[in-house]
Amino acid sequence: MWAMIRRWFDPDEVRSVGTTPDYRFSLANERTFLAWLRTALALVGGGLAVAQFLPEHRLRVVIAVSLLALGGLVALRAIDHWARSERAMRLGEALPPSRFPAILALVVTIGAGALLVATLL
Repeated sequence: MWAMIRRWFDPDEVRSVGTTPDYRFSLANERTFLAWLRTALALVGGGLAVAQFLPEHRLRVVIAVSLLALGGLVALRAIDHWARSERAMRLGEALPPSRFPAILALVVTIGAGALLVATLL
């Protein structure tokens, strides 16, 4: 666990294995990471908006906390995926598969339905 977290914060840890890949691939990996961070920030912003603007209702708190927690989870997932992908590229391995985008899409769909219900109540 600590080795994984250390990889997130220590660039030398990532560079300690394999060979340097084509910079275009590393930069594409970084752009993907930044896209995930934008998604995380949008979820956090959505959670704050729900907390502030939906009428007083128990569902409001559930949706707001869920969006805030999901935003944090997406940010953590982004850094983990970046580090695992960078390591795989350096070692010439296949990029790590991920079900996370599909899971996130389902969770966002369910959340949108809950927001619709909360807004109509």
